[in-house]
Amino acid sequence: MKHRVILYLVAFAAFLGPFTQTIYTPILPEVQGHFATTQFLVNLSISIFTIVLAAMQIVYGPLTDRKGRRYVLLPGIFLYTLASIGCAFAPSIETLLIFRSLQAVGIAAGSVVATTVIGDLFSGKERGRAMGTFQMLVALGPVLGPVIGGFVGGSFGSRGVFFVLVATGLLMLVLNWRLLPETKPETGGGERFGLADFARILRDPTGHSVVLLGFVQYYTFYNFLVFLPDILTDTYGLTAEEKGIVFLPLSLSLVAGTYLGGRIQERIPPRKSLVLTAGLNVVSVLVFILAAHLSLWTLVVTLILFGICLGLSLPVQTTLLSERFVRERATAIGVYNFSRYMGMAAGPLLGSLLYQGSRLGVLFGFAALLFGAVVLFAGRQLKGTESTR
Repeated sequence: MKHRVILYLVAFAAFLGPFTQTIYTPILPEVQGHFATTQFLVNLSISIFTIVLAAMQIVYGPLTDRKGRRYVLLPGIFLYTLASIGCAFAPSIETLLIFRSLQAVGIAAGSVVATTVIGDLFSGKERGRAMGTFQMLVALGPVLGPVIGGFVGGSFGSRGVFFVLVATGLLMLVLNWRLLPETKPETGGGERFGLADFARILRDPTGHSVVLLGFVQYYTFYNFLVFLPDILTDTYGLTAEEKGIVFLPLSLSLVAGTYLGGRIQERIPPRKSLVLTAGLNVVSVLVFILAAHLSLWTLVVTLILFGICLGLSLPVQTTLLSERFVRERATAIGVYNFSRYMGMAAGPLLGSLLYQGSRLGVLFGFAALLFGAVVLFAGRQLKGTESTR
């Protein structure tokens, strides 16, 4: 029972990363007006968070192995909380960008420590179930953020959103201080990442196929998260609270898709499942382009379709990497996570250029084209590969 409590505790710390990343996306137009700045700089506050979050994975991994889990996580949450206070009182967009970077430096410890602690405490089938719980909570972060941010931001503005993060950070700091034990084994410092390991993974057909799919999938996903509020404002005139509600079906459908995706692998071989589910995800983007302007209801339905298809394809990606890279499993997952974070960062930045003038078709048409090309490439690369070394 105690292990289950710790599982949820560290999983929530990891959840805070993507949650913080997207919590104020429903009020991005209001944040732009508050600071009298450009859409590019406002979107940069999301992308810079993602870039720092990705880079710190490489720093925190070896540090966690050498120094311990509590040693890394507690200072990380403390820095995150202080940076959230800084975001709340930021007088300019430049100051906000600085504190958003510091937020990412702090909370990046969450995902590294969480997976390490779960590996320390659980084994066998219990480890698999624990990792499943962890992955579902992390997947909820980027979609629950806009839902909560829409309600809080509509009533209290961007400062209220950041104070929610301050309170959450303080709560997590106290709980981890009191409940999280040091789970680092007394012997052994853990394996370290090496350039040769990265190169071996990226040369492998399974490795580079899954890594590329992770990038393009999250590039597309973050186009939805970042630009959907603008679409809802410009086309349907929704309030911040109403925009938050529209994100809710996307959240629930993603959870449902993730649940189903884990079970599809029991009936369809992982490589076929990967190409099939990723292909369906491309189709869902094309349907969104065609139906988003018809009515608010058709837009919501297409969001549900996208969320389900995205969720279906997530579990098989980590399954394939775990099967293929038995000895370098953690390194492979690290490369995959880094690629996904880069996709998250690229979405708002490149999307800002493509969406100028509210060009929804250009924004998502480019994403669908890139996504489809990667799916075709992955299908060719994975054809005939063996499931294990």
